[in-house]
Amino acid sequence: MSIAAFDHPFLSGLVGDDEIAALFGAEADIAAMLSFEAALAEASAAHGLIPHGAARQIAEVCRRIRPDIDRLRLATARDGVVVPELVRQLRDAVSGEAATHVHFGATSQDVIDTSLMIRLKRASVLFESRLLALIDGLDVLAARFGDAALMGKTRMQPALPITTGERIGIWRDPLARHHARLQSLLGSHFVIQLGGAVGTLEKFGDKAGDVRCDMAAVLQLADAPQFHSQRDRIVEIANVLAMITGSLGKFGQDVALMAQAGSEISLSGGGGSSAMAHKQNPVAAEVLVGLARFNAVQAGGMQHAMIHEQERSGAAWALEWLILPQMVMTTGAALRLAHELIDNIRRVGKSEEDA
Repeated sequence: MSIAAFDHPFLSGLVGDDEIAALFGAEADIAAMLSFEAALAEASAAHGLIPHGAARQIAEVCRRIRPDIDRLRLATARDGVVVPELVRQLRDAVSGEAATHVHFGATSQDVIDTSLMIRLKRASVLFESRLLALIDGLDVLAARFGDAALMGKTRMQPALPITTGERIGIWRDPLARHHARLQSLLGSHFVIQLGGAVGTLEKFGDKAGDVRCDMAAVLQLADAPQFHSQRDRIVEIANVLAMITGSLGKFGQDVALMAQAGSEISLSGGGGSSAMAHKQNPVAAEVLVGLARFNAVQAGGMQHAMIHEQERSGAAWALEWLILPQMVMTTGAALRLAHELIDNIRRVGKSEEDA
């Protein structure tokens, strides 16, 4: 049994997304954190801060270690973050003199935030691809049905005739802008976090920038100074997610209303009713509206999560952990459902018999 709908035994069939869930599970998070530790050791050795032999040993252990999840859970309850126990287990596995060089110069937030950025970037690459597929699908609909007649409606009332292509354009154009926004984010916003205890990288001396740059390249992230308490990049990513789901919610709302009108759209694959066998409910369209509203609420929470006190916050950081993964999951589910909905549209606009 799960409290969250995204991984619920049956609700996940509606709002889950296996690809995105895999990126935000414990296994992916730990793997990304260990990739940080390996990159840190190798970059530190490359610039003469720790022995090369120790770095090789640390990197090898990072590739093969399977941390004890139960111990991580108990220690997180005590320490507030998972990294101290993860580092303890990593040092035990490395052993000997090399173990003293594990996690050199870094702090827990460096590890956790870099893991987040690695996984957010991977999710955003998936979202970029899915948005392109949606745009292509709407283009196909426009080519097939774009000249069909449709009554334009303003404030829920019949207004003037439009073409189906004009309505499809209203659905499509924001998605193209969101795709451009994601491309921009992928070029600059997914950055490495390396600052040390208070963001000064005091243990790295004049090699700090070189170590960080090398690590960023290995982890396929952009290089930037530490952002421990500067959360604007992360909130901007969250805002784009909310805009994507908002536009998909508008698409879903329109489709649901068109299905209510009866003659404006024909769908296959709709949901059945337990009480009325004749009904075919526009399930995907309805859920798109719900997901859009969910992400809109979460976006406000992310604004609250920007308020970090001094050089590091525990409270605002934890709020981010509660909200952001759900926003990513919501976006993945919305993109998946929108694709299914487009595939299930058999006709848009008035049929010849209704015209």
